[in-house]
Amino acid sequence: MLKYYNSMVVFEEIPDEITLAINITNCPCHCPGCHSKYLWEDIGTELTNDEIDSLIEKNSGITCVCLMGGDSDHVSVNNVAKYMLSKHPGIKVGWYSGFSEIPNEIDINNFDYIKVGPYIEECGGLDKETTNQILYKVEHSYLFSSLVNITNKFWKKHGK
Repeated sequence: MLKYYNSMVVFEEIPDEITLAINITNCPCHCPGCHSKYLWEDIGTELTNDEIDSLIEKNSGITCVCLMGGDSDHVSVNNVAKYMLSKHPGIKVGWYSGFSEIPNEIDINNFDYIKVGPYIEECGGLDKETTNQILYKVEHSYLFSSLVNITNKFWKKHGK
C-alpha cells in the first residue's frame, strides 16, 4: 500500500511537462542529505484509485503525474502506473526511485519517465552534470519499449 503526504504541480521534475508530483511516504532509502526526511515516515493518506482520480480532477491542465518515491512497495507503484494508463491515457506517468536500478516488479511499459539513483550529496541532484541519478524517458514502440537517458535536459548551458 502506498501513502502520500502531499502533492503539488511542478514544472522542473519532468522536462517539458506540467507535472503533478505526489510525495510518497515510508521511503526506505534514507539518503544522507535528503531534503524530505519527513517522507521517511509511514504517514499520510492511502493512494487509492479514487484518490488518484480526485487529485487529477483538482489539478486540471497537468500533462504528467509523477510518483516521488514508493520504493517500499514497487508492486503498488506499478499498479498505480497501470491504472493511470488505463483510466487517464492522456496523462503521462513518471516515477522517481531512490534505487540504482529499475526493480523487477516495475513494467516500464506502464511509464513514460523513470528516475533512478539515490541522492548522493557530493554528486548533486539531476541538475548537476556530476549526478549519479538518471532520468529516463520510456520510448514506446509496437514491439518493445526502450529507455532513453534525458538527464542532460536538466543541465543549464552556460554562455548561451
